[in-house]
Amino acid sequence: MLKVGLTGGVACGKSTVSAMFRELGARIIDADVLAREALEPGRPAYKDTVCIFGKRILGSDGRIDRKALAGIVFGDPAKRSMLEAVVHPRVFEEEERIYDEMAVSDPHRLIIFDAALICETGADKRLDRLVVVWCRPETQLKRLIGKSGMSKEDAILRLQAQMPIDEKRKHATHVVDNDGGMEDTRAQVERIYRELAQYV
Repeated sequence: MLKVGLTGGVACGKSTVSAMFRELGARIIDADVLAREALEPGRPAYKDTVCIFGKRILGSDGRIDRKALAGIVFGDPAKRSMLEAVVHPRVFEEEERIYDEMAVSDPHRLIIFDAALICETGADKRLDRLVVVWCRPETQLKRLIGKSGMSKEDAILRLQAQMPIDEKRKHATHVVDNDGGMEDTRAQVERIYRELAQYV
């Protein structure tokens, strides 16, 4: 089985590219979805996270308020690392479980692990291929401001908190240049899909 990662910086268009791969027939393992599921009540990561950050992160329904939690860990590398130490192992365990399941049920389907922090966590070392969605940093900043409505200063801080997109690009086996139009991006995704699918 070919293990393919998909990553990129915030506002580079990773979700758009992921949707394109899905339309072409790839099975997407979405790390964000797995992380949300890991933090559901009754799951081990829920208990550990509440123990670390306290009940202030809980909403009225007893679930973890993701915005409240993000407000605590964003901008504080130590606290973010504590959260990642709880959530990431659970995400990777579930990723491997899905790989094992698909190896039996649908072994010839291309499976793509869609995650923002593949390079940062070292997960790229256990993947066979890595697709990085890239755009120029100035384009990334403009898109982030437009998408989120945050100030330029806050957007710059958000980007500075991440691995630079040009650094992620160095880890890639395939790059999707998403600095242009949608048709150009789609053509690149289709070409990469064909290249990867022949190894499944």
